[in-house]
Amino acid sequence: MCRNITTLRGLEPSATDDEIEAAARQYVRKVSGVQTVTDATHDAFEAAVAEVTAATTKLLAALPARRQPPATVPPLRRPEVQARIAARAAKG
Repeated sequence: MCRNITTLRGLEPSATDDEIEAAARQYVRKVSGVQTVTDATHDAFEAAVAEVTAATTKLLAALPARRQPPATVPPLRRPEVQARIAARAAKG
């Protein structure tokens, strides 16, 4: 269903809190159909993100180590994404 969510288990170094939350946001956007959070959707959306983030963190901690690292690099580790984030931060 969420083919664009990157595998976080087995990353070296381990998945960061930001990477886990970004995956949770992608999941919640996909299942809810909410692409832009509004005043009407904010509380429910953020509560869902927090719950999915907590569940994902717990899951990753409970699973055994992977034999092989994931085939793709999480978006937050990609240089082009880091450049976009830095550009946004510099603007304001």
